Amino acid sequence: MKFKLLTSASLLSLAVLTGCGQEVAKSDDVQTAKPEQVNAERIKAHVEFLADDTLKGRDTGSEGYQIAANYVKSNFKQLGLTPQGEHEGFEQIVTFRRTYLQDDSAKMTIENGAEQVELAFKQDFIMSGSALETESFVKAETVFVGYGVVSPEFDYDDYAGLDVEGKIVVTLTGRPDDLPSEEGAHIGSGSEKIRHAAERGAVGFITIHTPKRDKVRTFEKSAKYASAPRMSWLDKDGQPFGKHPEIKGGAYLNGEKAEPLFAGAEHSLADVFTQDSENKPVKGFNLNAVVTMASKSRHEEITSPNVIATLEGSDPQLKNEYVVFSAHLDHIGVSSHGEDHQEGEAEDNINNGALDNASGVSILLETARLLASKPVAPKRSILFVVVTGEEKGLLGSGYFANNPTVPSMQMVANVNLDMPLILYPFADVIAFGSTHSSLGQIVETAAQKIDISLSPDPMPEQALFTRSDHYNFVKAGIPSVFLMTGFKSKDPDIDGGKMFGDFLKNHYHQHSDQLDLPIRWDAAASFAEVNMMIGLEIANGEQRPTWNKGDFFGKTFAQ
Repeated sequence: MKFKLLTSASLLSLAVLTGCGQEVAKSDDVQTAKPEQVNAERIKAHVEFLADDTLKGRDTGSEGYQIAANYVKSNFKQLGLTPQGEHEGFEQIVTFRRTYLQDDSAKMTIENGAEQVELAFKQDFIMSGSALETESFVKAETVFVGYGVVSPEFDYDDYAGLDVEGKIVVTLTGRPDDLPSEEGAHIGSGSEKIRHAAERGAVGFITIHTPKRDKVRTFEKSAKYASAPRMSWLDKDGQPFGKHPEIKGGAYLNGEKAEPLFAGAEHSLADVFTQDSENKPVKGFNLNAVVTMASKSRHEEITSPNVIATLEGSDPQLKNEYVVFSAHLDHIGVSSHGEDHQEGEAEDNINNGALDNASGVSILLETARLLASKPVAPKRSILFVVVTGEEKGLLGSGYFANNPTVPSMQMVANVNLDMPLILYPFADVIAFGSTHSSLGQIVETAAQKIDISLSPDPMPEQALFTRSDHYNFVKAGIPSVFLMTGFKSKDPDIDGGKMFGDFLKNHYHQHSDQLDLPIRWDAAASFAEVNMMIGLEIANGEQRPTWNKGDFFGKTFAQ
């Protein structure tokens, strides 16, 4: 689409912000005011504003993102919500370090006996810049540690019997096939693998791209994004969170180029790949190779706010507990079509993110309005947390979870809204993470009150429970669910699962995720109603949600 100024979207949004001519009840009238009904036109107005070209894709730290944050703040103010950010305001400023890998600085060499192989960046290996150093160098012996996973709960320790002190560990991408999907996604995550390596004295970390992984995502596709900057949030000491200074270098290695690492070792690379592809146990062993890795990095700092507000609860004791609604406001900004752009075609390079996640934020705003309009507030307080940096690695929610503006122990549950696909009249919802805590029954009970069912995860292989902002609340010990539209449709002529798959294939993180999609505003209203009902069920419940007995995430993170 061509660049357009805010026109009808602005006027409609202005009407929404001024209450469409309705008088806003004063605090003294709260007991007699009538609760508002869900309003699809309000949600539409929010999405039209947030997904307009003027905001240029709401990239983290951009002017467009700040405009979006100001819009959210304005809505919170008009609803009479209490600022819950920093310095008695709505914003919690997050400082990020953006790291660039300097051109032609990435070097990697494998020495094994008389053989010395110098690898080519992007063709043979990829690496990112260092968030800790502007110049990085490491040269050390190597040890193969299988998948590099450690989990006493599932009786895994890929480091058992291996000494990696002062060495570079070599791992396969992925994790053991017999681990449960969601637990395995955590245990086998890159951050967990690197943490275990650092704790055992390793100085470098190499991941090998496998034939098994290649069926899901090719090395060449990953290499296209190798030069993209990376971001980390900075702690109070100005240090990038979650980075390990012990690890002096890291790389992702094309499997076809990894063979010199295994020359003369206990097992060949071909044997290891066969074990992985056939889902057989992969054990670690010492390697004979010495690897050298070097790079240069450039750093810059940017800031971007989370926006946080509270609706105070009505119960004298329970109001000190908070039900958290979260949604990410950022998207991926401006980018070129690249190979997909046809010569002579007018290029649309703005990623508007209408459904990812303007829809989630808009539904959060409508949920806030519905709850704020109730004659009597819910018993527990409601905390609305609109975060930045989700697309950069769940960064804004990670900052909030580690620097909460209310005590973590007082946050009883998190309901996260990310990319609700309001493209069809859904008959069910999916609550990723619902099997780990009492929130599963709470969500099901709340949804049934408005004739919506709760369905199990239809895509367990995607491990979506660990891939959105709620995951950082989980790691803070807070029972959480990630709420999305289900695959069932109220219209028998519409295949919800097919539409979901089409969006992921053709529109997710594409320029076409914009307002000309066939968005169903009635579905958006239904989703807001479900969301509100879940919030009320939690906020008015006698007991705060609890982790299920023996649950892995509860045992690992519960406070």
